[in-house]
Amino acid sequence: MKLFFQRFFSNKGTLLGSVIFAVIIVVAIFASLWYEESPWMMVATPLIPPFQNPEYFFGTDMLGRNIGAGLAYGARVSLMISVASTLVAVFFGIFVGAIAGYYGGWLDDLLMRMTEFFQTIPQLAMAIVVVAIFTPSIYSIIGAIVLVSWPPVARLVRSEFMSLKQREFVHAAIGLGQKPSQIIFNQILPNALSPIIVMASLMVASALLTEAALSFLGLGDRNLMSWGYMIGAARTMLREAPWMSVMPGLAILFCVLSINLIGEGLNDALNPQLRKKGAA
Repeated sequence: MKLFFQRFFSNKGTLLGSVIFAVIIVVAIFASLWYEESPWMMVATPLIPPFQNPEYFFGTDMLGRNIGAGLAYGARVSLMISVASTLVAVFFGIFVGAIAGYYGGWLDDLLMRMTEFFQTIPQLAMAIVVVAIFTPSIYSIIGAIVLVSWPPVARLVRSEFMSLKQREFVHAAIGLGQKPSQIIFNQILPNALSPIIVMASLMVASALLTEAALSFLGLGDRNLMSWGYMIGAARTMLREAPWMSVMPGLAILFCVLSINLIGEGLNDALNPQLRKKGAA
């Protein structure tokens, strides 16, 4: 574990990304403590520019709502949707990929054809259709993101399983009479976790962007403030009050950047041999 953290934080970019992401998480967790009022509440004069009033440091929008409160509560919503959808997508992708890679044959062909079908449809278009059909809500958004996110995980897990099931320790487990489920979950899967963890970290950033795009298009949960909604609501005021779009846009930028930097650090820590080959 100590060696893992040494490799992880040896990259300055990874350290910077971890700090940024930690700040965003703290802001999201304690949003209700720093901003007691609802982000939907009109609390001041409309269109107060940022950095001029300490009480409304990030300014206000055209309705007099505190942009700082929107950013804080939006971080909570965006991260919750991104992490939840990624976890479900990863678990489903592992299930499909593990079965396809271990058993092979007609079952592999069936599952991979299903996976390829979902991959042929543009992700954002499918997400928009799913959310529109089931009405915009936090559950339909998570379901839509899961639907478009699991195929790459399934293909990755399948390739890892097809490679690892030929190893000696798997043949030894079969010789000892272990059941296929025991071999899959106790022998092969732990050895395939490194690339899955790296992919999952990057999927969080992709899910965050998808949620922001849906909210921007008016397909977000109307009861929850999110960064994408803030940008979408501010597009008519882009000339008069550009900070209304810039602030949540920067929040998305820094969050996605930090997650990608963390993913790079995880790749360096979990796959040090790949890093050495790349440097060579």
